[in-house]
Amino acid sequence: MPSAKPARERILDAAHELMLTVGLARTTTKEIAKGADCSEAALYKHFASKEELFIRVLSERLPRLGPLLRSLAAEPDRAPLEENLTEIVRQAALFYEQSFPIAASLYAQTELKRRHDEAMRELGTGPHLPIEGLAAYLRAEQEAGRVREDADAFAAASLLLGACAERAFAYDCPLYTSDAADDGER
Repeated sequence: MPSAKPARERILDAAHELMLTVGLARTTTKEIAKGADCSEAALYKHFASKEELFIRVLSERLPRLGPLLRSLAAEPDRAPLEENLTEIVRQAALFYEQSFPIAASLYAQTELKRRHDEAMRELGTGPHLPIEGLAAYLRAEQEAGRVREDADAFAAASLLLGACAERAFAYDCPLYTSDAADDGER
């Protein structure tokens, strides 16, 4: 019995599952269509390319940092600074943790990375957006007097989100197991 979900949702679900299990480089539109119980033609009715599909999986199936950052920038004093930053780090760490296994294969194939970067530019998205969003929030906190005026908001945003991404990479890496941590090998 076919799923009651719309084709677009089934395609995103199938793409997400395949990208998580076999990686972006090894995921084909044919496999995605099969997993979604539709034709490749139906897949291309909803998504122009595999790169667009990947970007939609990232933006629609993983934790969403953008809405949180926009709401905090608009209303920075709705919670204490420490609480806001903790929530940002939690959401960012979840996003990077879940996106790393999918996106890692981009860096193994130069052509795939180039096509992905091109698709992100065309769709007006990319890894710079969360940094810009966090910097906007930190500037709003500066205006509210809760962050020093002379602090470099962009540098702080880059460092904080970079640390979240590094954590996802390091703790997903087999070299950094709990046994190694116990032996002080990190």
